[in-house]
Formats: sequence, structure tokens, C-alpha cells
Amino acid sequence: MNKNLPTTIFKAVALGMGVAVIVLNVLGTLTVETGVSMLGIGLTSLALAALQKE
Repeated sequence: MNKNLPTTIFKAVALGMGVAVIVLNVLGTLTVETGVSMLGIGLTSLALAALQKE
């Protein structure tokens, strides 16, 4: 298995969550609680990607 695959997946999840929050906000269907939860998932994914490098 490629050692960089988990890091790439975590970064892709973070990017996807950020884009989803922006799109849902523009569409007007995003609540504050949902947006914060989604951004929290993205931030957690970035933290896990950073820990994979050690």
C-alpha cells in the first residue's frame, strides 16, 4: 500500500468539507451547527494528515 495514500485521503476529505460548506452556504441551506460540524471534520482530517507525516 502506498504510504502517502492515507495522507492524501485526509486532505481530500478536508478539501471536500470546505467546498461543501461554501456551496451549501451559497445555496442557503446550511445551518450554523451543520457548518461548524463539517468544518470540524475537515480540521480533524487535516490534523490526522499532519500526524501521518511523523
